[in-house]
Amino acid sequence: MNVPSSPTSPAELVSTEGIVAAGAYVDGRRVANIAIGEASSWRAKPGHVVWIGLHEPDMALLSAVQKQFDLHELAIEDANHAHQRPKIEQYGEALFIVARTAQLIEGRIAFGETHIFVGDGYLVTVRHGASTSYTAVRERCESCPRALARGEDYILYAILDFIVDNYSPVLESIHEEVEGIEDYVLSNVITKAQIERLYMLRRDLLRLRNAIGPLVEVCRRLEHDELSMVRPTMQPLFRDVTDHVRNIQERIDSMREVLAFAFEASLLVGQAQETAVSKKLASWLAILAVPTAVAGIYGMNFKYIPELQLEYGYFIVMGLMALACLGLYWRFRRVGWL
Repeated sequence: MNVPSSPTSPAELVSTEGIVAAGAYVDGRRVANIAIGEASSWRAKPGHVVWIGLHEPDMALLSAVQKQFDLHELAIEDANHAHQRPKIEQYGEALFIVARTAQLIEGRIAFGETHIFVGDGYLVTVRHGASTSYTAVRERCESCPRALARGEDYILYAILDFIVDNYSPVLESIHEEVEGIEDYVLSNVITKAQIERLYMLRRDLLRLRNAIGPLVEVCRRLEHDELSMVRPTMQPLFRDVTDHVRNIQERIDSMREVLAFAFEASLLVGQAQETAVSKKLASWLAILAVPTAVAGIYGMNFKYIPELQLEYGYFIVMGLMALACLGLYWRFRRVGWL
């Protein structure tokens, strides 16, 4: 049902730029698309929940939202400036949560942030940087009014679960590349560009782990602490998000280890190939040393050299050199040097 709200004064009008969606819900069903200046009046209606999504809003829009829900100034300041560490803070009866998002852009992990304000009858999300729109979360929740009717803490769970789920496509893409590198280095020496790529992947994975690590503590507090905005029935859902985050951490650690092993294996393969080349060179040098030594001896300008006057001396010497070279070649082949 649509309940008419009081007219908004010109002073309360704000630009719609940065507003992704703003709706009022009753029993899990959207009853109206609202303006920011109407949010407090809709929130005050019994059984109503206001859900607002913002994307990189300016300070004027954040100030308007702050006025509607009486948000803390420090939380608004954090929401206006990105690059916050994942955290959860309580301001009176309201919660302020920061979560890091990630997307794979041109082979590199790009990070963004989502700031979430949760209070009695409202939830506001503020997205910055690389982040998937939460339209899919809104549509999924609206398709199941019974679940959405649980209230703002269920919306908070749905958003956090969506953020953690979006780490998986990033890891899957990196995992495929890691497997390709692992197979390649077992039979080839990686190039300088590939070594740089290995380093970039390990560094990005470390940054991703550092970005999502604090989210475990956020979910733990939502799961265990006596927060007024989280009902006991919702705590098992936040426990599921915590388990999911830890699983992501394990996958990151596993891939970082694989990349480290791939680099070490590449070094070992390179050293093995260098050793094999060195053995071949040493073998051929030893074989060539025999005719070189004999030719050097008989090439000296002396008149009285043994066997110099033999009729078949040339053929005897050439035969002995050939036998010596063949003997050395057979020996080196047998030990695997050639």
